[in-house]
Amino acid sequence: SKRDKMIFKENEKTELKRELNDSFEKEVCAFLNTLGGQILIGIEDDGEVCGVENADKTALIITDKIKNNISPSAMGLFTVEIKNSSDKNYIIVTVASGLEKPYYIKRYGMTPNGCFMRVGTQAPQMTQNIIDGLFSRRVHNTLHNVVAPNQELTFSQLKIFYEEKGFDVSGSQFLKNLDLFTDDGKYNYAAYLMADSNGTSIKVARFSGTEKFDILERNELGRCCLLKSAFSVLEKLNVANSTVVRVGEKAQRTEMRLVNPQALREAVLNAIIHNDYIGGAYPVFEIYDDRIEVISSGGLPLGLSETEFFEGRSLPRNKELMRIFSDMDLCEQLGSGMRKILRTYPKTIFHISEHFLDVKFMYDEKALSILNDENTTGGINGGVNGG
Repeated sequence: SKRDKMIFKENEKTELKRELNDSFEKEVCAFLNTLGGQILIGIEDDGEVCGVENADKTALIITDKIKNNISPSAMGLFTVEIKNSSDKNYIIVTVASGLEKPYYIKRYGMTPNGCFMRVGTQAPQMTQNIIDGLFSRRVHNTLHNVVAPNQELTFSQLKIFYEEKGFDVSGSQFLKNLDLFTDDGKYNYAAYLMADSNGTSIKVARFSGTEKFDILERNELGRCCLLKSAFSVLEKLNVANSTVVRVGEKAQRTEMRLVNPQALREAVLNAIIHNDYIGGAYPVFEIYDDRIEVISSGGLPLGLSETEFFEGRSLPRNKELMRIFSDMDLCEQLGSGMRKILRTYPKTIFHISEHFLDVKFMYDEKALSILNDENTTGGINGGVNGG
C-alpha cells in the first residue's frame, strides 16, 4: 500500500536524486557554501525510493568525487550512509557547512562556473561579487594551515588506534591521508594534537559540594594523542556518572544514572572535537555534587546562529578532527549529536557566550536522592556502585 512507503520531500536542506550524476559536485558545493544539508541518492522526484544498484561501490565513488573534485578539501565535512527501505538501498550524503568558503569545483576554479549556493531547492551559481566577498572573509587559521609549534612529532598512539580499526598505517601515506601537513609539507596543528606528546591540557576536576571552592582532585588527561585523551575523559566521567540501583515493589531492580550517558558522551566529544585549540584554550570537565559540566572554548563557530546550532546544523571548526574521530566511529551522522542531547534535556543546559560553550548536566533527582541515602556516611564519593 502507498502508506507503507517512505516518501521524501525536497526542501532547502534536502536534495533528492534518482542516481549519482554529474551535478553531484555542484549540489555538494552548494551545501558547503550555505548551511549544509542532505543529498539522497536512489529517490525519485516524487519522493519514492527507487534504489541504488551496487550501493557500496557508489558510496566509494561519492567519497572520491568529493575528495578529488572539490576545493578547499571537504574531508571531514561529510558522511555517507547506506540505508534500506522495502529491500531497496538508497544513500544519504550529509554535508556540513564549511569554514573555508567559497568551495568550488576544481575544474572551473573560483568562478561563477565553479561556485554554487543553496537557495530553496535550487543550486544557482554565485556571482563574482559573492565569491570575492566570501573569499575575503575566509577563515585562514584552521588546523590544516597553522604550523605545529613542534616539528619533532611521533604518532605511535594514533597508529595503534588506527590499526585496531583495521587501517594500514605502515606507509608514509598514512599521515598525509589524514591531512596532518600544511600545504608546504610541515606538520600542522592537527598533527600536533594527534602526536604522542604535545602541550594540549585536558583536565577533569572534581569539587566537593556545588561550588568551585573545594577541589578534591584534578586529573591532567591531555598532553598526549587527542584520541587517547578523549577516551580517558569518557572513562573518567563514566565512572563519576554513578549507577544507582532502585529496588521497587516486588523487589524490581531498575538501574539509573545520574546523567543520561548518551547525552553526556555527545557533549564530551563535541567539546573535544569543536574546541578552539589555536586560540590557546582547552576543554575542561568538572564534576560537582549536583552536576557535571562540560566546557569548551571558542563559542559558536563564526556564521552559526544559536537557532541553527540547536537545529543540529553543522559548521565544524576542526574538520580534520571530525574526520579522525569519524574514522574511530566516535562521530555519529553530522548534527545528530544535538538531537540526542535535546531528547533528554532542555536547551537551557547550554550556556553560550562569545568565547565559551558550557553544558551543565544536573543530576537526576531520583537517582541523586537514592545515592545520598546510600552515602549518608561518606558523602557522594563514598560507596557508589561505580559506573
